[in-house]
Amino acid sequence: MSNKVLNDFLTNNLEDLSEKGLLNTIDVIEGANGPEITINGKKLINFASNNYLGFATHPELIEAEVEAAHKYGVGAGAVRTINGTLDIHRSLEKKIAEFKGTEAAIAFQSGFNCNMGAISAVMKKGDAILSDELNHASIIDGCRLSGAKVIRVKHQDMEDLEAKAKEVTESGEYNKVMYITDGVFSMDGDVAKIEEIVKIAEKYNLITYVDDAHGSGVMGGGAGTVKHFHMQDHIDFQMGTLSKAIGVVGGYVAGSEQLITWLKSQARPFLFSTSLTPGAAAAALKSIELMQENPNYVDKLWENANYFKEKLQEIGYDIGVSETPITPVIVGDESLAQKFSQELIAHGVYAKPIVYPTVPLGTGRVRNMPNAGHTKEMIDQAIEVYEKVGKNLGII
Repeated sequence: MSNKVLNDFLTNNLEDLSEKGLLNTIDVIEGANGPEITINGKKLINFASNNYLGFATHPELIEAEVEAAHKYGVGAGAVRTINGTLDIHRSLEKKIAEFKGTEAAIAFQSGFNCNMGAISAVMKKGDAILSDELNHASIIDGCRLSGAKVIRVKHQDMEDLEAKAKEVTESGEYNKVMYITDGVFSMDGDVAKIEEIVKIAEKYNLITYVDDAHGSGVMGGGAGTVKHFHMQDHIDFQMGTLSKAIGVVGGYVAGSEQLITWLKSQARPFLFSTSLTPGAAAAALKSIELMQENPNYVDKLWENANYFKEKLQEIGYDIGVSETPITPVIVGDESLAQKFSQELIAHGVYAKPIVYPTVPLGTGRVRNMPNAGHTKEMIDQAIEVYEKVGKNLGII
């Protein structure tokens, strides 16, 4: 029999979430998460996945994972610091560092683990972190865990960043100061002003940390936002995932040899959680090799994204300030965004609503993630649905 206090807490709060329309509903995909998906027996054009390059179902990645499982087994068997570091992990880390243009890299079990472990390994009580106000939840949690003073910086506002950097560094209160930002912001698709950030950081001696979860495999020929701006020698931490464009699962931090050595001795998820599966490491390694060998994967992603965005704007949609394949269709009202998504799905396009508190109140939207696997026919079909549904709901 469950505890009454717990039972009451869960019942009351689940009812409250349900009444507010905030209780998660989880759709189950029948088969692979590709450019098209099947849910409840219905085929849908998929614009909700982070599988930017279509690598989650790429035959060469599948083959690499299967071969590694046969060679190493399905699990690594231990944490990295005991005897869970296999040669495939080292090969992956060397490849990441080469691709990102850094001295070294460290692989984690997830991108969330990267931010939880890497930030708190370096930033401590007595330090300060300047953090863009729209940074990802994992950054927010990693900053809180560190014990450092967290100071919010207005989104992409370089004047505010400089003013706060000047204030905290001249105060003499803090041992060290970090500025942390997403490379590509996941809700609006805008890109961090890396060159301006570097100038301010070097002026005030800030440690720099770029979470490039949505930039890796997308920007800079796939090597990421920092590489796109040729700033790999000026950014201290380049964090990314292996689970979005890379198509597998896991995360990494790339940086100096000294930084990576420190993280391998201090980052708690690395120390206390069994390492990345050998199959995932091998598949991620193959993914990076494919991007290096064939730029057409990334080129196709951008071709599809630009075409999709152009067509949406032609029929009258507001796609905000997106500079990347992330394509929000902003409708404003939260209830309308929910209804919009439901109608799109009913007509064969799978795109999910994003509403407050994930985005500011009054900026409800449906977020689209076109990928390299979409055909022109799929995109054209989706645009027809968008036009029909938008007119029916009075959005366009």
